[in-house]
Amino acid sequence: MTEAMNMQFNRELFSPQELKRMYGVSPEATACKARNDKEIRAVLDGSSDKLLLVVGPCSADREDAVLDYISRLRPLQEKVADKIVIVPRIYTNKPRTTGAGYKGMLHQPDPIADPDLFKGLVSIRKLHLKALETTGFSCADEMLYPENHLFLSDLLSYVAVGARSVEDQQHRLVASGLDIPVGMKNPTGGDLSVMMNSINAAQHGHSFIYRNWDVSSTGNPYAHAILRGYVDSHGTSHPNYHYEDLMRLVELYASGQYANPGVIVDCNHSNSGKKYLEQGRIAKEVLHSTRHSAEVARLVKGLMIESYIEDGSQKTGEHVYGCSITDPCLGWEKTERLILDIAELR
Repeated sequence: MTEAMNMQFNRELFSPQELKRMYGVSPEATACKARNDKEIRAVLDGSSDKLLLVVGPCSADREDAVLDYISRLRPLQEKVADKIVIVPRIYTNKPRTTGAGYKGMLHQPDPIADPDLFKGLVSIRKLHLKALETTGFSCADEMLYPENHLFLSDLLSYVAVGARSVEDQQHRLVASGLDIPVGMKNPTGGDLSVMMNSINAAQHGHSFIYRNWDVSSTGNPYAHAILRGYVDSHGTSHPNYHYEDLMRLVELYASGQYANPGVIVDCNHSNSGKKYLEQGRIAKEVLHSTRHSAEVARLVKGLMIESYIEDGSQKTGEHVYGCSITDPCLGWEKTERLILDIAELR
């Protein structure tokens, strides 16, 4: 098949099973991921009082810098192991509000070259695999394309469903069939009922079509909320990480029957108004809120922080090593200080 409707069919890609055979996971790495999965689940089900910290670049743009960044997290994890569970971000798919701009390593393994989905699938699997094998971290990615999850399913320990995807039926159904935690972000417009409905759907079983199969899911008890702020009808950003917002979420969880109520607060995006330097202050305010209410303390399971080697962001093609080409991020020195401060505050 070469053409249908208004699409050009360029080439048929390999299956997830074929890619997994090409780049397989060692028994040691598989065991390491299983240990990570167990520790992350323990935070979300309340059997551990540690804090999840999903931290890393806004987008994974190049393998060398991303692996360099994640390798720096390993000794830091050992320092804070009694308080924090670090889950590095390797976000290889980027939603674009207008459709323009860098869509992530899946689309462009080389950000300044033309899109190449064939090379992109290989690149994102190799990156996640190298991260696991060289640092012991099984990482987080955004589930932008639910049908692609199987390409990485044996490597990931956490996925997020973004603000633009959280109302989509396929995202909810696939999330219900995953065996790792799935964070559901509030939508860009801020309606928390959309997020709560998504969590509810993901926590229940469903029958649906997935990659040309009739499948049934049993529900994912580790589906949970992510608060990321919102944008009103006038285009103004508003935060939703304050004490009152967290108490409101406590009430929403209490009004339904949810397994493992919990929230991870995204310290960037509309919560910071994309002022990336505010992330540290926001993280500390959330921790402060947990000291004023036992209910909030039980609810808050973690934080998301966008961080890379260099502060800020750059345009595609500027070639500053370890500097984001999408949203601006905290640099390494500020990130290291923040993680140590968070550990002290726990």
